[in-house]
Amino acid sequence: MSIVSGKRHSSRISNRGPLYALTAAVLFGASTPFAKILLERMAPTLLAGLLYMGSGVGLTLCVWLRGRFKDKPTGEARLRSADLPWLGGAILCGGVIGPLLLLIGLRITPASSSSLLLNLEGVFTAMIAWFVFKENFDRRIALGMLAIIAGGALLSWSGRPQLGLPWGPLAITAACLAWAIDNNLTRNVSMGDPLQIAALKGLVAGAVNLIMALILGASIPGLAPIGIASLIGFLGYGVSLALFVLSLRQVGTARTGAYFSVAPFVGALLSILILRDAVTIYFFGAAALMFVGVWLHLTERHEHGHWHKAV
Repeated sequence: MSIVSGKRHSSRISNRGPLYALTAAVLFGASTPFAKILLERMAPTLLAGLLYMGSGVGLTLCVWLRGRFKDKPTGEARLRSADLPWLGGAILCGGVIGPLLLLIGLRITPASSSSLLLNLEGVFTAMIAWFVFKENFDRRIALGMLAIIAGGALLSWSGRPQLGLPWGPLAITAACLAWAIDNNLTRNVSMGDPLQIAALKGLVAGAVNLIMALILGASIPGLAPIGIASLIGFLGYGVSLALFVLSLRQVGTARTGAYFSVAPFVGALLSILILRDAVTIYFFGAAALMFVGVWLHLTERHEHGHWHKAV
């Protein structure tokens, strides 16, 4: 490995980062309404296991096919032993805790509202990146976050005081925090092979969730729901994660999280079209606030240069 000081990425390469993140967002966002449908057929722990196992098995097959049919080396760095603690923490937060909380919340919350609440993942991701990992702070993204938080609060408000807590929205918010921690831990291994990272995460998280489901006595559905869940996991969790890791390399954690904030709108739109979710004035108000927040994120100008090692 040679180190070339002062070598900047060309605009052609750096512009791929937003494209990777936006594609990942569409794939993940589209998975939410279909997961809501599958929850009618199986327990959250079992569905989480199938989603991630489908991701892991599918990406492992992709890695095998790439190695078999590609003559030249990929140029991707292999995972090192020093990467394993970071990856282990990411798998625990993003592969076990996050999806379980999301699916629990999704059971008692409309899919369209759940999708919009997932905007909070980008907020938590950027806050951790700024205050823990000291990434570059941007005022425009901070203003966007305030709009997204306000939208999330409005979405959780039913319009009248109620005793008790809104457990569905709280579970989804906690899932967003778990995924935000996952995103920031993954940044420390983002120079590794994205397919290998996503495949390993899927296999381990899938196995853990499936074992938990069996211990808890979850009933096993037919082959059709299992196959559908695995396919959704491969696209919405596996391919999406691999693209997310590629984006982390290009634009950093905070900005990748900002671009990924498009995902909830994809999920909300599909939920309304497919599931016929009822929408209220609070939903439209929250959607408007969150749209403003995401617009501020997407139109932020990333002007400072990135300096990287040349391999």
